[in-house]
Amino acid sequence: MKKDHLRIAMIGHKRIPSREGGVEVVVGELGARLCGLGHRVVCYNRRSGKGGATPPAHWRGMELRSAITIGRRGIAAVTSSVAAAVCAAFGPYDVVHFHAEGPSAMLWLPRLMGKRCICTVHGLDHRREKWKSGLGGWYMRLGECVAVRFADEIIVLSRHMQAYFLERYGRRTVYIPNGVNPPVRRKPRLIRSRFGLDAGSYILYLGRIEPGKGVDDLIDAYCGLQTDKRLVIAGDGADCPGYVRMLRERAAQNERIVFTGFAEGEMLDELYTNAYVFVLPSYSEGMPLSLLEALSCGSCCVTSDIPECAEVVGRYGVTFARGSVDALRAALQTLCDEPETVQAYRACTAAYARARFSWEQMTRRTLALYTQEECAPEDREIEETERPFVA
Repeated sequence: MKKDHLRIAMIGHKRIPSREGGVEVVVGELGARLCGLGHRVVCYNRRSGKGGATPPAHWRGMELRSAITIGRRGIAAVTSSVAAAVCAAFGPYDVVHFHAEGPSAMLWLPRLMGKRCICTVHGLDHRREKWKSGLGGWYMRLGECVAVRFADEIIVLSRHMQAYFLERYGRRTVYIPNGVNPPVRRKPRLIRSRFGLDAGSYILYLGRIEPGKGVDDLIDAYCGLQTDKRLVIAGDGADCPGYVRMLRERAAQNERIVFTGFAEGEMLDELYTNAYVFVLPSYSEGMPLSLLEALSCGSCCVTSDIPECAEVVGRYGVTFARGSVDALRAALQTLCDEPETVQAYRACTAAYARARFSWEQMTRRTLALYTQEECAPEDREIEETERPFVA
């Protein structure tokens, strides 16, 4: 397929424009760049519930349409992806791009109707704590199997996932990492007025708040630290209210722990660019955009040693044994005691992230899959220097 003006449908995200998750960011950045190259992109959003803001019809060149959605927890994603897949199967599209495992359960339908179908696996979702059992976990595994069987191409975001599909299914996949837009550097204006935070005065976690992210481990590790740094937990936990309630109860005895809620815009930029250390203690990930963004703004990053995070930071971040509160505490204590080590990381992380993770490269390689062209050779890996500190 070689066309200058492809018609592309995007399925599997919640809503754009939004930062509800990494999938939404990827769909927005990829879709906008495809439109800039002259292609038509239609994104099928989940329909908002009663009282929700009416989404725009167009955004950054993309057409936004609402898929029929039953707004109940657990089935909203299923109903919206089924409805979107039906529309895409019978619509005037050359390519249908499914995002995430669950929505890919319907990939067979547009493929049956002659569309070229691409699946991006943003993470092995059935391994996440909240999907390990029950109907949701079954649906995630079904989507994975359907993608393996019917997708023309499968995109993965890490070498670890690439090995998983080859070993489990004998299916070859294409490794295309996400890109990153560096946050705008801002002085601590909003975070100072609302939370009393100054530059370099806090340790930051930013992301979804749910089981599997390890936020409870972070709170436990922090409570044993000898430091005057505060702990800031920024993110939305609307899908897991019980977990958030447990975290707040656990943190209630420590007034230095701050929950900011969902952050975006200037608040998001300020949180990133003024943090002393960024921490991501996850048990499972796809390719965490929050980690990319933290690296790109020059943060010193601490992550669990799961392959998806370790691949991203390379030698430019500190890793600790997943699930070990003691190891996390030791890594944070060392960084709190050694500001020169933090500064050594800061001196190199931004250049590393911005050179390695490019939305333009990601778009170019994805488009090559759409058109069945030979993918350009991957850019050479950046030569890495010895990391200044190992936890």
